[in-house]
Amino acid sequence: MVEFTVMKWLALPLLAAAATVGGPSALKLSSPGLWELRKVPDGKPVRQCVGDVAALAQIEHSAGRCARKLISSDGTGVVFRYNCPGGDFGQSKLTVVTPRALTIETQGISGGLPFNYVVHARRMGNCPTV
Repeated sequence: MVEFTVMKWLALPLLAAAATVGGPSALKLSSPGLWELRKVPDGKPVRQCVGDVAALAQIEHSAGRCARKLISSDGTGVVFRYNCPGGDFGQSKLTVVTPRALTIETQGISGGLPFNYVVHARRMGNCPTV
């Protein structure tokens, strides 16, 4: 299984430019900011400023320059598929539990190995100003 590391979170704000302006309707309920992300069942919480909530779909490949495509969207969830250079890819379902809480179910191939896990994401507030 691919390790879930803090370094993967550092590139999430850079993915904001790749998202569609306005985003899918379900994700309009949530907003950018400081999010706490925890891999289920017992992952260590990691806090990260997220510039675009849709970027969380590429949580496994957050540092990659992947092409993301919206597959489906309804009132409470969205499904994205993405392909990355080097043959890595993934599919993620983001479910809005509340405007400040998401469940991310993700699976695919990373570094030639399969991954499949769930992350709970919780918005903690605005990002600190520097």
